[in-house]
Amino acid sequence: MKLNKDARRSARRIFKACFENSRLEENRVRKAFEAISKQKPRGYIGILSELVRLVQHETKKHSLHVESATHLDGSQLEGIQSKIQTRFPQPLKLSHTMNPALIGGLRVKIGSNVWDGSIAARLNQLKNF
Repeated sequence: MKLNKDARRSARRIFKACFENSRLEENRVRKAFEAISKQKPRGYIGILSELVRLVQHETKKHSLHVESATHLDGSQLEGIQSKIQTRFPQPLKLSHTMNPALIGGLRVKIGSNVWDGSIAARLNQLKNF
């Protein structure tokens, strides 16, 4: 669905209003969705879809996903998070999954940035060389 400029502009304005102390406030987002759904302004479906996209993008920027070949215990994950947290000023929400296809090493993802230090990635680099 193609958004018109007014819907996109309105969504951005509402999105900016959902911040407090440069952090996205969940309660403000929820209230904004409820208000738009009740009032149903012109193009409200476009406004809601753009607002969802903006919120998803913002939450992905603040999420840390660690993928490893083996199980990592809490202290190892906390160590990884604390080292990465020193480079990123905002707090990161941690998630972890196991992926045996990595063979060894880690794949770390923050937002759209991916750092792949796995053995599988190195083998693929050698294969493509």
